[in-house]
Amino acid sequence: MNPAPLDTPVVLLIFNRRETTERVFAEVAKARPRKLLVVADGPRAGRPGEAEKCTETRAIIERVDWQCEVLRNFSESNLGCKNRLTSGINWVFEQVPEAIFLEDDCLPHPTFFPFCEELLNRYRHDQRVSQVGGANFQFGRRRLEASYYFSRYNHVWGWASWRRAWQNYGGDVSIWPEMRADGWLVGVIPDPGERAYWTKVFDAVHRGEIDTWDYQWNLSSWAQGMVSIIPAVNLVSNIGFGSGATHTRGASIYADMALESMQFPLRHPRVMLPDVGADAYTARTMFSESIARKALRKLKALWRLFA
Repeated sequence: MNPAPLDTPVVLLIFNRRETTERVFAEVAKARPRKLLVVADGPRAGRPGEAEKCTETRAIIERVDWQCEVLRNFSESNLGCKNRLTSGINWVFEQVPEAIFLEDDCLPHPTFFPFCEELLNRYRHDQRVSQVGGANFQFGRRRLEASYYFSRYNHVWGWASWRRAWQNYGGDVSIWPEMRADGWLVGVIPDPGERAYWTKVFDAVHRGEIDTWDYQWNLSSWAQGMVSIIPAVNLVSNIGFGSGATHTRGASIYADMALESMQFPLRHPRVMLPDVGADAYTARTMFSESIARKALRKLKALWRLFA
């Protein structure tokens, strides 16, 4: 028996990778959203065969065989990661007040969709919450019995949010120099090593050295004192690591992570504060100064390669 159609709109963010897009689309099809919005970047100039790859990837959307309104926002030219994702998400929130987002390499567990839908409903008007995430990078570490925890990090390998949160987004991080000069980050990131990581990242983003959009989403949320929701189990796996990726080309413990099932009914946290232990583990493993140096070198090199 097919599940009831999903009321929450789903957004697919695609480019030129037909194989991963097919796998992600297959999971979306099982959820049968009543509305599907598709954002696609265009082929890069001077890339033989890429226009055909983009066309083949976009054609996957024509396989919708359930009752569904499909809205398309396709760019004929290549806008790049930052501009295409930012403009595409802006467009989405001009159409709908809330949505679930999946990039073409983010494979969701079937329970990802009802998890997002329930929490979008629960926190719809709560200005303290920026998004509902799908990825969990704790590798089995659980400190509470709740179905999810609050965090200061906006992980975007599968996520959901509201127009009311996205309106705070500042893609150009124009506010960063003032925030840096005032020492504002000390109040958000207590650890000096992690603070050095984010300072290097935001400096590079402000200088236009990284073609990305998600660091800015974190900064925008922090500037508003917001927290995100992270599931207690991993609901989204990134299947896009490898030579065809833009930012995730090397081997990584975060590649093809195992998916787990979310149990319902959800058990809600009793306290609406970031989980200190979980965030500390994330900081040590993902956001340290040494990691920042390596990541920034790689991102800058890739940006020059694909510009």
